[in-house]
Amino acid sequence: MKPYLDAPVPAPGSGRTALLLVNLGTPDAPTPAAVRRYLAQFLHDHRVVELSRWIWCPLLHFVILPLRSPRVARNYASVWMQDGSPLLVYGQRLARQMQHALPDVQVRLAMCYGNPSIPDVLRQLQAEGMHRLLVLPLYPQFSASTTAAVMDAVNAELATWRRPPELRFIADYHVDAGWLDALEARVRAHWDLHGRADRLVMSFHGLPKRFETAGDPYPRQCEAGARALATRLELADEQWLLTYQSRFGREEWLQPYTDKTLEALGRDGVKTLDVVCPGFASDCLETLEEIAVENDEVFRAAGGEALRYISALNDEPGHVAALSALARRHLQGWPH
Repeated sequence: MKPYLDAPVPAPGSGRTALLLVNLGTPDAPTPAAVRRYLAQFLHDHRVVELSRWIWCPLLHFVILPLRSPRVARNYASVWMQDGSPLLVYGQRLARQMQHALPDVQVRLAMCYGNPSIPDVLRQLQAEGMHRLLVLPLYPQFSASTTAAVMDAVNAELATWRRPPELRFIADYHVDAGWLDALEARVRAHWDLHGRADRLVMSFHGLPKRFETAGDPYPRQCEAGARALATRLELADEQWLLTYQSRFGREEWLQPYTDKTLEALGRDGVKTLDVVCPGFASDCLETLEEIAVENDEVFRAAGGEALRYISALNDEPGHVAALSALARRHLQGWPH
């Protein structure tokens, strides 16, 4: 018989509703050992790397982790904040602001990989009397490698509970009006301060091409959201581009690739670029180091003069308002 975790004695105010914000994850420190632990958990998830474990695990543990962990740790150290990883710091700030906006709901942040972990946060909410749970993965676009991985992790933990809560998930919000309002305002605020560059590049995290072939809706949702934002910004087709970053390994990924596109733009005489990353709710290694540093160097080496990274929405008021309104819609019908 499968063992179940006995629920603790409910806290005062039992029967409460919780909103769990979930992002990808972060190492606990910018050190090779911490990064190796984090990458091992992240890259071992079959949702992320859909290869046979017999092939992948030896490659991961004996080649990839020993080689990549020190370099990735140095990259993390270059963006690390006083209170920790940017992804965690901005995520915690967002959760606190959303708690103010949703006073009748328990708002918490968890990470799919690393800390605070999904099991730890869910057990804390259980001890505080949670009976209803809304999960908001902080990925505007759905992918099996991100949103579905969060669903797997939440369901795996709740499968061990004797009394699981009522459960709802928000699968995506790639064309949500409030979220697009916040993105538009963020870009226009950047333009007000710095003027418009020659092009606006919208860079999304990449996926292996075979994910799209297997039916993952991610690229279609990236394209729909990018098109909606460009329309709001009144940009002609030749004034903006959609690209995909962060590819890994030798197989084909979604194209066009961000680094190759920036290199080509620099060679073609484009001097200034604004780059926004609509798929990232919070700034992180992929935005602050990969885009703002690595890809800036790629663009300048090819002849460009300035790449201006437009920061993620983080805990800006418009972002808080958009996600809070989104949560309220999905909470309808539940008592508080």
